[in-house]
Amino acid sequence: MVCGFPENFLWGAASAANQVEGGWDEGGKGISVSDCAKSHFHTDLSDYKKQNEVTLDDIRTAMASSDEHAYPKRHGSDFYHHYKEDIALMADMGLRVFRMSIAWSRIYPHGDDEQPNEAGLQYYDSVFDELRKHNIEPLVTISHYEPPIDLLLKYRGWYSRKTIELFERYVRTIVDRYKNKVKYWITFNEIDSMERHPYTTGGFLKEQFDDLDFHTVIAQAMHHQFVASALAVKICHEMIPGAQVGCMLTKLTYYPYSCKPEDALQAQQEMRRIYAFSDTQVFGEYPAYLLNHWKKDSIEVSMTTEDLLLMKQNPVDFVSFSYYTSSCCAKDPQGLPHAPGNTITAVKNPYLASNDWGWQIDALGLRISLVDLYDRYHKPLFIVENGIGANDLLIDGKVHDPYRIDYYREHINAMRDAIVEDSVDLIGYTCWSFIDLVSESTKQMSKRYGLVYVDCDDYGNGTYNRYKKDSFYWYKKVIATNGEDLS
Repeated sequence: MVCGFPENFLWGAASAANQVEGGWDEGGKGISVSDCAKSHFHTDLSDYKKQNEVTLDDIRTAMASSDEHAYPKRHGSDFYHHYKEDIALMADMGLRVFRMSIAWSRIYPHGDDEQPNEAGLQYYDSVFDELRKHNIEPLVTISHYEPPIDLLLKYRGWYSRKTIELFERYVRTIVDRYKNKVKYWITFNEIDSMERHPYTTGGFLKEQFDDLDFHTVIAQAMHHQFVASALAVKICHEMIPGAQVGCMLTKLTYYPYSCKPEDALQAQQEMRRIYAFSDTQVFGEYPAYLLNHWKKDSIEVSMTTEDLLLMKQNPVDFVSFSYYTSSCCAKDPQGLPHAPGNTITAVKNPYLASNDWGWQIDALGLRISLVDLYDRYHKPLFIVENGIGANDLLIDGKVHDPYRIDYYREHINAMRDAIVEDSVDLIGYTCWSFIDLVSESTKQMSKRYGLVYVDCDDYGNGTYNRYKKDSFYWYKKVIATNGEDLS
């Protein structure tokens, strides 16, 4: 009988290169789509779509500018220069795993370069060596919202089949280089977000396709990423004995707003939109409901027999996901209150509290999500993002964040219940995030997620000194007791 978390449970914390790394123009790095993502300090932060509006003119302006204030992902938390200090903090906390990503444009600055950038490869060698020195296992996301901008400008990103070839070159390079240093890999971060923000996930803009149906464009880009993901799984398995490769999705958990059958059906349909992505990568083939949707909407996706065989032969080993909040669905949402969430704005749940940015807090929803995913896939699960953004205050070198401790305590309890009561195979948890970073949703530093505070404001001003929050010490105790002491 399981009494709690497994003895080998992977307790950790997460980050992403485009949000934490900085050094955007150092070490031979090229410009990525995230380096051209402007700040949104003066926009409606509850309107996710507005936050992700980017035009070709915006990109040209960004590429001509060296400004780091208007483009905050260019400085991030300056992990690029602080990685030794930050990894020492991880070791102090007792992390067993650190989820990070490799910036594609640091390895292939333009995406289509013939040879990789050796300085970029050496940088990640140094990071992995530092992690190994402290016995911290890296969990590496191969592509996390940072395609090189030249792939957008020259090829229209993942809409082009050429991008599969360029991605394969990148994957073979990093897997060969780090095959003795990295065992756990994730192919694409939140691959389902292609539908919600194609700029960061797909590396293309709607204005590039005036002559095409944009739903077809997104479906074609999805297919190319599924093929590329299968290639990455194949390469990792061939080059690294015992490698574990996962997919990753945004776990958007929807409840029916009422007990009307129509609302229940609407919630089910919304969940299918998300599960279509993990279904494809876990089972190695397109689900019938997705193919039927394409047929009904006259969406024709170009694919080959070889594509489908590759996908079938190379399913993922585990399913990883982000979970922050849940939402409601109604057949007729007109007049109902709405709330922002992770890459969405949806019907507000009247039974839940919210954080400073209006995201609703629902720990029980994490247990529900774990059960749903495990019952559906019977594959090991890995929670790779879960956390709360808040207005943390640094006073006399200290940050008191009881709200973050409360959030994590409730969610870790939900994880334990899923393992003990529901027999879910959960192998690890990397909270979001280890350190304060530039929020993806608002492009702000002041929406702080970290267990470690970074002295940096929304405009990149500050010392970048690091300070342990109260939650740092609390999570250290959780890890040391394997999740038994949550007091």
